[in-house]
Amino acid sequence: MKKFVSLGNKDTRSGFGAGLYELGKTNPNVVALCADLIGSLKMDDFIKEHPERFFQAGIAEANMIGVSAGLAVSGKIPFAGTFAAFATGRVYDQIRQSVAYSNTNVKIAASHAGLTLGEDGATHQMMEDLGLMKMLPNMTVINPCDYNQTKAATIAAAAWNGPVYLRFGRPVVPIFIPEDQEFVIGKALQLTEGTDVTIFATGHLVWKALQAAEVLEQKGISAEVINIHTIKPLDEEAILRSVSKTRAVVTAEEHFMNGGLGDSVAQVLARKHPAPLEMVAVNDTFGESGTPEQLMVKYGLDTPNIVEAVQKVIARK
Repeated sequence: MKKFVSLGNKDTRSGFGAGLYELGKTNPNVVALCADLIGSLKMDDFIKEHPERFFQAGIAEANMIGVSAGLAVSGKIPFAGTFAAFATGRVYDQIRQSVAYSNTNVKIAASHAGLTLGEDGATHQMMEDLGLMKMLPNMTVINPCDYNQTKAATIAAAAWNGPVYLRFGRPVVPIFIPEDQEFVIGKALQLTEGTDVTIFATGHLVWKALQAAEVLEQKGISAEVINIHTIKPLDEEAILRSVSKTRAVVTAEEHFMNGGLGDSVAQVLARKHPAPLEMVAVNDTFGESGTPEQLMVKYGLDTPNIVEAVQKVIARK
């Protein structure tokens, strides 16, 4: 099995900041907006170089989305940044009407998503955002796994014509995707080959899935790990190709079980290739305050849980 090693550690939000900075240098139509969270969204370098292309919306997220839609209609490519809890729940009506329904070229940059927001607690730990966004027609939903992939995803989002929801996080996590790895929206990235089970993982759970695959190898189980960085459009071809070989599936995500990646994969399997499926996700409960590591363990989003899910699904073959 191919081994992945950490190339260092960095937060995925910094990958967004680096991607935005690169876009500022290469695409004059890219503009940025923020809801009073410049430091948290790592927008400082872009703003320093292009102050005339930045708009501070303040704590007025609904207005920020409306302004972004207007900028998109005028030919700009706006990246509207705030925490995931505010980027989706607080402004869902504005996103639905002014971005998705109107099919405007707005890129919603959502940081601090999921349980790994940590100590800020349940009110800010957005774990339903992927579901909210993927249900909207015209919306593309991207959830990259590390710093390098988030940077590449940000650059790819600017070239994509239409609304994009780009999700990333707060904690420092391993970097393991090569810097030169091509990022193609809607195309899954196979990381390991396996014959006994397929693990479809997204976001911060991709690294944990790779760790689980190493543990499973020691147990004589061959796991195929596929990084589903694009939740919508979903790479059904990659899913079906892998499942036709392994005949058992585990999904892993930092999101509610309802509405997330597992939900999407289950729909594909039910319609086109029934196979046993287990989901590693938060099961219908809000989070709480704690360190990211504590929360991921308590809510079952760690490597041992993936290993356990694999053993359970293989027994169901």
